[in-house]
Amino acid sequence: MLQSYEAIIENGQVQWLTEQPPVKSARVIVTILADTEPHKLRRNPPVSIAGKGKTLGDLVSSLVQETDWECLK
Repeated sequence: MLQSYEAIIENGQVQWLTEQPPVKSARVIVTILADTEPHKLRRNPPVSIAGKGKTLGDLVSSLVQETDWECLK
């Protein structure tokens, strides 16, 4: 049965992204994927929006008073 393991090859060295296969020696078939960065887990926002965000109020309480909520009337 064939099994798949995800890894990155950098400078000829294999870095496993999932568990390392439990073998000392094996015949393998390597498929090169598109140049994506699967090991980069954090996404970064575009530089064009840096510093433009603004917090308008308390992150826990409402920005608008409850008496002004039309859905409660």
